[in-house]
Amino acid sequence: MSGKDLFDRSRLKLSSLSKRIHDIDISVIRPLESKKDKIPDELFHVARRIKAARQKGASVIFMMGGHVIRSGVQRYIIDMMERKFITCLATNGSSVIHDFEFSLIGATTENVGHYISEGKFGLWEETGLINDIVAEGAKDDLGLGETIGRAIERRNCPYRDISIFAAGYRLGVPITVHVGIGYDITYEHPNCDGAAYGATSYKDFLKFARILENLENGVVMNFGSAVMAPEVYLKALAMARNIAVQENKEIKRFVMLVCDLQPLPKNYRCEPPKDHTGYYFRPWKTMLVRTVSDGGESYYVRAPHAQTIPALWTALMNDKEDRYV
Repeated sequence: MSGKDLFDRSRLKLSSLSKRIHDIDISVIRPLESKKDKIPDELFHVARRIKAARQKGASVIFMMGGHVIRSGVQRYIIDMMERKFITCLATNGSSVIHDFEFSLIGATTENVGHYISEGKFGLWEETGLINDIVAEGAKDDLGLGETIGRAIERRNCPYRDISIFAAGYRLGVPITVHVGIGYDITYEHPNCDGAAYGATSYKDFLKFARILENLENGVVMNFGSAVMAPEVYLKALAMARNIAVQENKEIKRFVMLVCDLQPLPKNYRCEPPKDHTGYYFRPWKTMLVRTVSDGGESYYVRAPHAQTIPALWTALMNDKEDRYV
């Protein structure tokens, strides 16, 4: 393929975020306070399992999609990281963008229908800074999550107090980012280096797989990721179990929590048949059934992130011994 067959990104015109109409600003950020509504029993059970996991030194992994950032629950997640209830946070490229924009300007998210019609969707100068940050991280041999957190901290972004990535960097809690080339608006920009994303995100994948080696008696949670979380988790778990078998160990007894809006039947712990539309909802068959079938537990809570994450935090607070190493 010759150069003439490739899209020439130098022809693109970028606009400043100051000219973008933002759909979400810091007014959505929820204060850290106990949830007063009834908390599902499943979340109380998972909260107890998280505390037991931390007492045993097992991994507690929080996986999420970008909509979690948009729901304004950052303070709850950061507090759980500070209290060492979360030992690893895994997410995708959209979370990077929302977290970075929030930390930089206190707002994020654009109207896709409006800006795609004008040929402006995603083409914002300041958001493109993420590409320079990723390239720098690749040169420093860092993972993508650590790279973003380091940059937000070092640049003293005005709203870094609500940045999950900055918190991970400060606290030493690994945040792994699992990207797909072309999924996110940063790939539109002329300064995007695909090799840098590949290097930093693959390093995060290997980091994630290493953390899964410590999953026995631990917990995995997935908030709103229908593809990235179940697929990355599945491959990394296969790698971790391969090593465990060689070392005469097991990774079977752990808890899986999935929180999403997909309606599932009461018997969600049974795999759906292939002619059922739910078969293609990967968190169900992969996370709630297949990978916990030989000793694990699984729980599903159907509710928005703005409800489930504060509810989980509230359940965790019902214990005086709430800080672990």
